[in-house]
Amino acid sequence: MALKRKIKAVIFDLDNTLVDFVEAKIKACRAVVERIGCGDENELLQYFLRWKYGFESHENLADYLRDKGVFSEELYRECCRIYDEVKLESIEVYPGITEVLEKLKEAGVKLAVVTDAENGHALARLQKTGLLKYFDVVVSADITGKRKPEPDSILLALEMLGVDVAEAAVVGDSIRRDIEAGKKLGMLTIYAAYGDRNFFESKSGEADFTAKRPGDILKILKISD
Repeated sequence: MALKRKIKAVIFDLDNTLVDFVEAKIKACRAVVERIGCGDENELLQYFLRWKYGFESHENLADYLRDKGVFSEELYRECCRIYDEVKLESIEVYPGITEVLEKLKEAGVKLAVVTDAENGHALARLQKTGLLKYFDVVVSADITGKRKPEPDSILLALEMLGVDVAEAAVVGDSIRRDIEAGKKLGMLTIYAAYGDRNFFESKSGEADFTAKRPGDILKILKISD
């Protein structure tokens, strides 16, 4: 498929599109189980993947401590602190992402992050990794009150950028949340296959383009890398 329109703005997902969030989360889970002296990181990760409370809720830690028979309010608060600190410290940018953002900015393309992460967490991750300076707009789910694939956050980002949906592309690792949302709006969609760690998500559905590595985004958008 050939690119048939000029793209003036790119909307990026954050976790597992710009940064390796799952690996950071696994390291945070490992730090918690090392502190309590039982269990393993993959077992704890499964508690977050239940979506009982939400992928980032500390209530998942509370359940895990109770099930291991070690819960106390003091230990719970300590584990929450350990989890949050190690997760943020472990966040790393995918190789090539910084170069992609630099080239897009040099080409005059407007950039936004649209994420289901809470605004404080999103800004902390972008600041820690040095990526915040590349983005004109950051819109999180707690700003609009809606999560992807609902279009609210993407539409708000485009409104803030002053760009029409037909002139914008969305890049994300989730077929269901990112690609489906973009296609419904009529945006160009780029599936970030290199970061897809959506354990239980159906891969049905198709993006306009697939990026097997970050550098592919520049080739797709006809930006020299």
